[in-house]
Amino acid sequence: MNDPMASVGDDLWETHASWWIDGFTDGADPEYEEQILPMARAELAGANRILDVGCGDGQISRLAVTLGAATVIGIDPTWNQLTVAQERGGGAFYARSGAAAMPFPDGAFDAVVACLVFEHIRDVDEAIAEVARVLAPGGRFCFFLNHPLLQAPNSGWIDDQILDPPEQYWRIGPYLTEDESLQEVEKDVFIPFIHRPLSRYINALADNGLLLEQMVEPPPPPGFLARADEYEAAATIPRLLYLRTRKR
Repeated sequence: MNDPMASVGDDLWETHASWWIDGFTDGADPEYEEQILPMARAELAGANRILDVGCGDGQISRLAVTLGAATVIGIDPTWNQLTVAQERGGGAFYARSGAAAMPFPDGAFDAVVACLVFEHIRDVDEAIAEVARVLAPGGRFCFFLNHPLLQAPNSGWIDDQILDPPEQYWRIGPYLTEDESLQEVEKDVFIPFIHRPLSRYINALADNGLLLEQMVEPPPPPGFLARADEYEAAATIPRLLYLRTRKR
């Protein structure tokens, strides 16, 4: 049966593709430039056949090509994103596909990367199973997430002027509750997000033979903290979570 909420999410990504392309690619976002892309470069080094799941405009795919991989393929369900990826070139191949049913044979890749994607995927178990299927034994899954602490329902930045002295802090909502919501990321731009606790991802990965090798919770990079004075108070709160798993 088709999932109407999934269709709504796909339509919103098509409608608001420019929000992502303008705000987070081609050097526009300090977290990508100073943190995510350098980490991806280090983690994908040496891989020969790379799949970029939820590739968007292709910035991770283009980076992977520069590392000397023989084959780099990016997939995304959004035509508007893929059109920009094709226009920007860079040597990767692109195809329209969701993560829960990929058009590739078993063991086709020695590295799969997903960058800030799975927090938008409803069929998380199917998608992780597909990642495991298309990875060759010993292959790595490079998994970047918005940190689940940020995605917990009703979490947010609090400027508390009632306290004496006033305090600024990050409020964490009901972290253990899985929650799907449409978030207004800027005026009249709504994007679907799904919060899951970290254990939900770790257990799904392990169930599919993707075993954790490394976990990184880096502090926000200087370029992000410089965007607003109050961000300095959040310098010890991770915004990014990175997991490297290996297929046994």
